[in-house]
Amino acid sequence: MRYHSPMMRSALITLAVAVTCGSAVAQADSESVRGITLSTHGGGRDWGTDEIIPTLRGIRDVGSNWVATHPYSGIRTDGTVRVWKLDSDDPPEYLVRPIREAHALGLKIMIKPHLAYWGTPFSWRGEIEFDSAEKWERFWTGYRHWIVTLARMCSDADAFVVGTELDRTIEYEAEWRRIIAEVRAVTKAPLTYAANWTDYEKVPFWDALDAIGVQAYFPLVEQRDPSEKMLERAWAERMKMLHSFSEEQNRKIVFTELGYNRSHWAPVQPWESRDDGEEALPMQLTCVRVALRAVEREPRVVGVFLWKWFTWPNTTGRNFRLDTPEMRRVIRGVWDDSRGH
Repeated sequence: MRYHSPMMRSALITLAVAVTCGSAVAQADSESVRGITLSTHGGGRDWGTDEIIPTLRGIRDVGSNWVATHPYSGIRTDGTVRVWKLDSDDPPEYLVRPIREAHALGLKIMIKPHLAYWGTPFSWRGEIEFDSAEKWERFWTGYRHWIVTLARMCSDADAFVVGTELDRTIEYEAEWRRIIAEVRAVTKAPLTYAANWTDYEKVPFWDALDAIGVQAYFPLVEQRDPSEKMLERAWAERMKMLHSFSEEQNRKIVFTELGYNRSHWAPVQPWESRDDGEEALPMQLTCVRVALRAVEREPRVVGVFLWKWFTWPNTTGRNFRLDTPEMRRVIRGVWDDSRGH
């Protein structure tokens, strides 16, 4: 049996929002969000070291104007949210130093918390759910405490994500609205929720937030190694749907995550960690180039956060590699060209 609160349908909004007389009014952003997600080799602790400075410089050098970090908490099957001890009056450097250093370099920063599901039966965040009211209550109590504490400690950030890819929780509208209201009380940062590409139309609480956040791993084609023209047509069709949805809800969209592996199948299943090696590099580069151009062309999508970059000197991980010479040229090329028009 599933325990849930009644669902309601609501509207959506954009990353740049002004609140006047209690109503949210969408504003046009003066510059697109050109973001890079900064990942971690060590639970985020490396974000608080001196290595954060050359890392952020490298991110800025490819033309990025935003960066995102993704602090972790763990989850257990009994609903317990496992959190490292956090003191709001003495926030750890791995949370607040990236904010200071990003601002010093002229970058804006988004905080995008992730639930770490490793070591559980959940194969990814979209499977997190519980089989009793007691477990759900434990989850919401722990999750709300964690998110509100993070938002308070990171109140100087430029945007904050209240949840990431928690597909099986979004019907709990009352709980999400309570979390959003409590986060509003501790930070002035614009808020969003990072919905999986399969579920962004199902989120019932967008009207309480300042952006439609989408994890943009859309399957574009059904065959490996498609041509660039095929990808352009696929993105054009996808953007038509997003444009219509955005206009219908009178809200804009930000891609809270988008990335591709070196894989012949990257445009078919972008979320897969498969890596086919150097021979598939052209496919990865083409996917990123076409996607970035599509974002720049679509006025209802205010920007994107590419997945993923790591702290210096080991700036690439096993997959979704951004800090390579070839990828740097692609990213910088698209963003520079867009600024020139």
